[in-house]
Amino acid sequence: MSQDSAAATEAVRKLSGRRRREVVAVLLFSGGPIFESSIPLSVFGIDRQDAGVPRYRLLVCGGEEGPLRTTGGLELTAPYGLEAISRAGTVVVPAWRSITSPPPAEALDALRRAHEEGARIVGLCTGAFVLAAAGLLDGRPATTHWMYAPTLAKRYPSVHVDPRELFVDDGDVLTSAGTAAGIDLCLHIVRTDHGTEAAGALARRLVVPSRRSGGQERYLDRSLPEEIGSDPLAEVVAWALEHLHEQFDVETLAARAYMSRRTFDRRFRSLTGSAPLQWLITQRVLQAQRLLETSEHSVDEVAGRCGFRSPVALRGHFRRQLGSSPAAYRAAYRARRPQSGGVEPLSPGIDPIVPAQGSSAGRRAAATASGPSVFTSAAVGAGHPEHGKPGPDVYAAGRPTLPGQRSAP
Repeated sequence: MSQDSAAATEAVRKLSGRRRREVVAVLLFSGGPIFESSIPLSVFGIDRQDAGVPRYRLLVCGGEEGPLRTTGGLELTAPYGLEAISRAGTVVVPAWRSITSPPPAEALDALRRAHEEGARIVGLCTGAFVLAAAGLLDGRPATTHWMYAPTLAKRYPSVHVDPRELFVDDGDVLTSAGTAAGIDLCLHIVRTDHGTEAAGALARRLVVPSRRSGGQERYLDRSLPEEIGSDPLAEVVAWALEHLHEQFDVETLAARAYMSRRTFDRRFRSLTGSAPLQWLITQRVLQAQRLLETSEHSVDEVAGRCGFRSPVALRGHFRRQLGSSPAAYRAAYRARRPQSGGVEPLSPGIDPIVPAQGSSAGRRAAATASGPSVFTSAAVGAGHPEHGKPGPDVYAAGRPTLPGQRSAP
């Protein structure tokens, strides 16, 4: 690309004169979950100037003909259509009804046009699929709910999908993980626009942490993704999950699959989006986490029962993934849970609220260096249930405050 054309492209990306960042368009579709849809409506649509929160102007736009049916059979009528997006400097897609169906072409065109004119485009949870379908995530780091991350990476291989993050800020395009992470990202937008005090005031009004540290690692479950359920490799993965207490490596798994290490690595990544070594380490850490929560085993014993060659190896991997030592994790967990004849385990998919901080400065380089997608685990949900069915709830009352995970912006 010549310098002149590059300069022209940059000029197009500058915010159009008729667009202002504080004008926020929220794009709703029929079939979208009401919780995710309500997050940007609450953050940007309520006047809280008395609490020190600068006011935004909200435009609720229907992405298709209404009325829009949502959770519980409720029907909504959006006051604006797609034409209103042309006035917004921030466009939020809070969710998409199905990760398996394409969004309306008219909505995708409106998003592309808004981005070309410099608007900030935001996808919450499965809204990332809409941004990806519009081509706005090509070559960019992005995240979504960990359960849908493999599908996003497989369907859009040019997107650098990282399911570890609560949200990813890539400048003019931002994405978040599921449900509560949408609140995190909206607070981040307020913080970016108006500073820490405004974001803190809003967080207090919403009664949520102003920042949560870490990412989605602790929410991953061990179920096999639907894509590999019928593949011969699934038997090897299932064996690995059943034998985490044994010391084996990726070469062992490749041998069980009757493949060379190189072929196994390539096949494993194509099916799961994860490098097999990183997946195996993550599964061992998850198992250690469960034992620390539910047993009286010492840290040394936990290391042995999770297949780590030494307690030192467990501590190193545990801290890298969860931002805490095993002993500190257990102590923080027990400090907030009443003991009654043993340690009660966390319910699957539920974990504590933790304060957050961080920066996205190194995320693009990390995503580019690691290839199309960066997964800490192939175990990202049994299938891909649509919104509206029960799923993980990351804001659960009474959960312990644990040491932080990897920073989010």
